Amino acid sequence: MTTRPTLPVLDFALLGCLALLWGGSYPLLKVAVAEIPPVTLIAVRVSVAAVLLLAIALVQGERMPAGRQVWARLFLQAFLNSYGAWTLLAWGQRQIESALGAVLNSTSPLFVFLFTLLVTRHEATGGLRLFGACLGLGGVVLIVGTDALNGLGGQVIAQLAVLVSAALYAGAALHGRRFSDLPPVVTAAGTMLCASAVLVPASVLLDRPWDLAPSGKAVAASLVLGVACTGIALLLYFRLVRTLGSLGVASQSYLRAGVGVLLGVLVLGETLTPTVIAGVVAAIAGVVAINWRR
Repeated sequence: MTTRPTLPVLDFALLGCLALLWGGSYPLLKVAVAEIPPVTLIAVRVSVAAVLLLAIALVQGERMPAGRQVWARLFLQAFLNSYGAWTLLAWGQRQIESALGAVLNSTSPLFVFLFTLLVTRHEATGGLRLFGACLGLGGVVLIVGTDALNGLGGQVIAQLAVLVSAALYAGAALHGRRFSDLPPVVTAAGTMLCASAVLVPASVLLDRPWDLAPSGKAVAASLVLGVACTGIALLLYFRLVRTLGSLGVASQSYLRAGVGVLLGVLVLGETLTPTVIAGVVAAIAGVVAINWRR
């Protein structure tokens, strides 16, 4: 009997939710960073997420792990998944066009594919998955505009920084599978505790946050970033690492571009062009191809 190809519908819906939460973080970041310095903003974001996730773990009766080895892995996950990748991305995008930055940062599924094929070999890397990864990236290029590629070759260091941040995200998707023995809420809480341990002292040293007087709007944006776009998003992320695998969860980077288009239409009244529609279709098709199962 031959097996029929299937798409994990629930996981695909959760992947869309993850893309919505992370894609929706960009306008919130724009509001908050206008009044709160970047390091302090990220420190607030991860600290709020850590408190939320610890509370959820407590309600569920979960305990944080013990032992240096597991906490060393959590610190590495925090570097790959948050402050390391975010710092490189922020530095690189300050010097290149945002559209080019979006394309370069969407290459993480390709990095996952290459790392899996050449190093870890922990999951399938067939032709369909490679096609999906390339198709999804092509969709992102169409969404942000092919003119974004005109800047390739200039500001090489900044472009490499954005590419390295995408490689770190890929590393996070690969490294995240090492926490299969922990509940997702414990892994997420531990990761954010480690990020807070790095970013809160850095904020105190660099920004003197006690001198800041942000508006209620900026504070609200920061809290939503911490609760929804970080805490809840990480719960989904570590769940999907288990069910969709490293490449599957990384494919949400293609959906984020579509989320940006959707928010632009719904919130800003922007108009969809045929090229953008084609890009959204290609991005979704690429994600479907990556996550198609037999």
